[in-house]
Amino acid sequence: MPKEKAALKSKKTNLLAIAKTPTGISGLDEITLGGFPKGRPTLICGGAGCGKTLFSLEFIVRGAEEFNEPGVFIAFEEKAEELAANVASLGFDLTQLQKDKKLRIDYIHIDKSEIEETGEYDLEGLFIRLGHAIDSIGAKRVVLDTIENLFSGLTNEGIIRAELRRLFQFLKDKGVTAIITGERGEKTLTRQGLEEYVSDCVILLDHRVNNQISTRRLRIVKYRGSLHGTNEYPFLIDDEGISVLPVTSLNLDKPVSREIISSGIPALDKLFPKRGFYKGSSILVSGTAGTGKTSIAASFANATCKRKEKCLFFAFEESPQQIMRNMESIGMDLQQHVDNGFLKFYASRPTLYGLEMHLVAIHKAIQKFKPKVVVLDPITNLITVGSFSEVKSMLVRLIDYLQQEQITVMFTALTLNNIVSEQTDDGVSSLVDSWLFIKDIEINGERNRGLYIMKARGMHHSNQVREFVITSDGLNLEDVYLGPEGILTGSAREAQILLERTGEVLHHNALDRKDRELLRKRKILESKIESLKSEFESMEEELNKIYDDENIKREVMSTTRKAITDKRGGQDKEEKQQKTNPKLKK
Repeated sequence: MPKEKAALKSKKTNLLAIAKTPTGISGLDEITLGGFPKGRPTLICGGAGCGKTLFSLEFIVRGAEEFNEPGVFIAFEEKAEELAANVASLGFDLTQLQKDKKLRIDYIHIDKSEIEETGEYDLEGLFIRLGHAIDSIGAKRVVLDTIENLFSGLTNEGIIRAELRRLFQFLKDKGVTAIITGERGEKTLTRQGLEEYVSDCVILLDHRVNNQISTRRLRIVKYRGSLHGTNEYPFLIDDEGISVLPVTSLNLDKPVSREIISSGIPALDKLFPKRGFYKGSSILVSGTAGTGKTSIAASFANATCKRKEKCLFFAFEESPQQIMRNMESIGMDLQQHVDNGFLKFYASRPTLYGLEMHLVAIHKAIQKFKPKVVVLDPITNLITVGSFSEVKSMLVRLIDYLQQEQITVMFTALTLNNIVSEQTDDGVSSLVDSWLFIKDIEINGERNRGLYIMKARGMHHSNQVREFVITSDGLNLEDVYLGPEGILTGSAREAQILLERTGEVLHHNALDRKDRELLRKRKILESKIESLKSEFESMEEELNKIYDDENIKREVMSTTRKAITDKRGGQDKEEKQQKTNPKLKK
């Protein structure tokens, strides 16, 4: 039963969801959750120069080229030749599409003086002409640009509303997905103020200029029968058409990786027990001017390219040629990576676009190049085109997108000397996963660099300050020395090293002298021991001699006594025999 209910609920949801037509415009289908309502009219309104015509024309061209849906473009202001010339720089060949029967452009001229406001005014002629154009190529998409021309001479709201409803119903009956463009009124979305009420989907385009920086933005005002994004979304018009940037995901459900990638500096990797950064994480390198932030970023990019992975380097302060030339002085050849297609530079001044347009350009460049690592150097320059909160908001959206794509990003940021705290000017330090801070250390009239890790989410790291050294062989970190007056760097560190080495030599010599003295004393002692030993052996030999003499004497006396005893015993025996044997006497 639960499975049957779930299946029934899913089927019911599918039945209620409206069908959608993908626009083919980069990013727009994401915020509309699939595209425009299929078989229904969509109103695109906005002021002059906001991109209404280009928006609707790209919708037609993408449909014909990518979705095999022929389209009809009804123009009331520009002729077919003018439209073709205007969009040729975007790579749209309207002439060829018309020859292939995938596109039909119909120019209708309407003169205000020819329109009389009567109760019999209608759009029947337009319906006939439009219906013929749709049927001639089997069109699935239709654009009317712009609708104000149809009612430019009318003021009767009742007639306008009635004809608008007829027009929209006609388009629905034909089963085409339509775009109607309209110019924005003073207090309404369109001049008539009626089109937005009868349209199923309304999109407002805006072209604003703040601090001499222009930005185009898009907002979905309404979308009947469908969820949609409700924020303002920046969009970019460049040589590839329109690109809309979905702002940010509200859900913190980004994928994470346990894979480790190298910083490109072996000594820096050793400060992390895992020997590098997490893949897909965000890294900030901050410090004052001239501390080597760009060099660290270039080393990171160099290591990425050596792993045969793509790196996209956004430079907001130096040109690519200048960066590559400067890196040659520290032993890095970035030109070879550019030639091999693993490294690509995107260089521009922050004042070229507004913040939102920079975000769109970065987003689009990443989608096109598909890098594994992105470098932004330096992000603090963006403050020249936006406030603190605006820059932070932009970077939040960028970090969200890069984490979603599992792209590792390294930012560099300038820390001003007059700031007491070590926070960067853009506040991105609280957003990143790892933060490297480079500070100036001045001692004995020298300016040296000290580097330490402010934070590294998800891994242990060293809390020691290391001297950051830039040499012709690359970047390195040296152990700092703590002297009576604090940290020693540069020549003071070298002097301390020399002093310690001298002390070690003197200590070694002192030990050698003590060893030699001990050796001499040992020899004297051994000599005395040998003398005593000889004396002892002599005394022992003398005592043994006495013992031997006593033994010899005792043996001689024993032998003599025995001989005398034996001799005396023989005489006694002879006398005894003579006594017992008289004959022996004779």
